[in-house]
Amino acid sequence: MDVSRRGFLKISGAALAASGIGISLKPVSAYAQPLKIKYAKQTTTICPYCSVGCGIIVSTQNGKVVNTEGDPDHPISKGSLCSKGGSIYQLSVNKNRLDKPLYRAPYASEWKEVSWEWTIEKIAANIKKSRDESFKITNDKGQLVNRAMGIASVGSAAMDNEECYLYQKFLRGLGLVYIEHQARI
Repeated sequence: MDVSRRGFLKISGAALAASGIGISLKPVSAYAQPLKIKYAKQTTTICPYCSVGCGIIVSTQNGKVVNTEGDPDHPISKGSLCSKGGSIYQLSVNKNRLDKPLYRAPYASEWKEVSWEWTIEKIAANIKKSRDESFKITNDKGQLVNRAMGIASVGSAAMDNEECYLYQKFLRGLGLVYIEHQARI
């Protein structure tokens, strides 16, 4: 069948009219929905993904994150975010996110759910054990050094200056010398 474009439109229009389904040309009324952040508390933070340090506004309501967006007042990103920063909402609102600590014992094949208290005690015990095993009071020349040679730390670019300062104090208090930061790598 040889049908031109104009002929196709005529046939389609006739078929639509014959089917009884009409197209109304009267204006449609649109109703604005209330914003989900209308009564939410807004808090500024820094994107945790890379060392750029883009600003993010997190909106929370009843202790739950309801929205995340770029912070237009942030001097670095001025409201823009990359694809990872733009999807940061999924960090807190994601059914696949772990919200309880899991532990897999050495040589075990299964993970088991443990309490936060047990987890913190286990981490503290592991740090103490590693520090005690690798701590050097003096170097080869007999000079006092007080170093923990068996532990290293890589900081996060999501930490602000004050958090980095406290973290450095904590690590130096343990005697760590191998301290690095993501922004420098």
